[in-house]
Amino acid sequence: METPRTLQAAIVHLSDPQRAFETAVEYRWPGGNVTCPRCDQAKHSFIKTRRLWFCYVCKKQFTVKVGTVMEDSPLGLDKWMIAIWMLANCKNGISSYELSKALGIRQNSAWFLLHRIREAMGGGSETGKMGGDDPSGAVECDETHVGGTPKFMHKRRRNALKVQYGANAHTAKVPVMGMLDRESRQVRAKVVPNVKRETLQEEILKNIEPWSHVYTDSAIAYDKALAQYVHKVVDHTQEFVRGQVHTNGIENFWSLLKRGLKGTYVAVEPFHLDHYVGEQVFRFNNRGTRDNPLNDADRFVIAMSQLAGKRITYAQLTGKDADALHSSEAGAGQEEPF
Repeated sequence: METPRTLQAAIVHLSDPQRAFETAVEYRWPGGNVTCPRCDQAKHSFIKTRRLWFCYVCKKQFTVKVGTVMEDSPLGLDKWMIAIWMLANCKNGISSYELSKALGIRQNSAWFLLHRIREAMGGGSETGKMGGDDPSGAVECDETHVGGTPKFMHKRRRNALKVQYGANAHTAKVPVMGMLDRESRQVRAKVVPNVKRETLQEEILKNIEPWSHVYTDSAIAYDKALAQYVHKVVDHTQEFVRGQVHTNGIENFWSLLKRGLKGTYVAVEPFHLDHYVGEQVFRFNNRGTRDNPLNDADRFVIAMSQLAGKRITYAQLTGKDADALHSSEAGAGQEEPF
């Protein structure tokens, strides 16, 4: 099946319900090997007039949406796939207001739609550990803080967060930790509860092979925490690059992340920040490079292939069912935007 190469071609191609259905089926079950999402069996019959299957094992009907983030959505496949195309390829993301106008749906429906797509995008490329014995496979580690500075906040906002006017700039912000593998040019990033030594060391041990070359800044949290690695530090008060020792790669990712948060999304709740980080990680890891020349169509196909096996409800997104939402402890339960 030929994949559209541009947004205009995708809109024309997916405007036909039958072609949209066939496209979704091909990306979910490559080769046409359809299996029931409930019992994982292939004993079924297809009801062509309703575009669904009847499973003879569990005696239930299922569509291409069942078992994916699209389950129970009244929106058509054409709107879903155009939204996936735009979110996967807009460098700074796309706001729910803009998407609602583009698709002709309500803003809160577009907001829910985008969050479900972000849920599918998250964690798609994290296989194995980063780094290795080869110095060319060095890993850059860094942390950043996302949110507002207390002195620029409204008094009511500062009171809600229980911070003072002259408090430290990071007091009301949410910490995010990231790692960049220089050899694969892949990034991993997530919201962390704090930037203490134990927290950062745990993430490094979990994601980086022992005895890898690890480059960080001079933050005290990394001091004496990387005994199992070849650890080199660059002090940003004196220099930014010393030969191969720098963190410019991961800081480039932070600039892309914050550009989208400040310019497109404007106000992001800590409760949802992990989803926005995962969205930017997806685009960064699937960007077109000289060694891996991916284009818009390729990113769309990758995103479509990650829809199955994930689910998030409106109650989880709005905090009414926070236990089922895999958000970090740092932002859980906070309702106010930055």
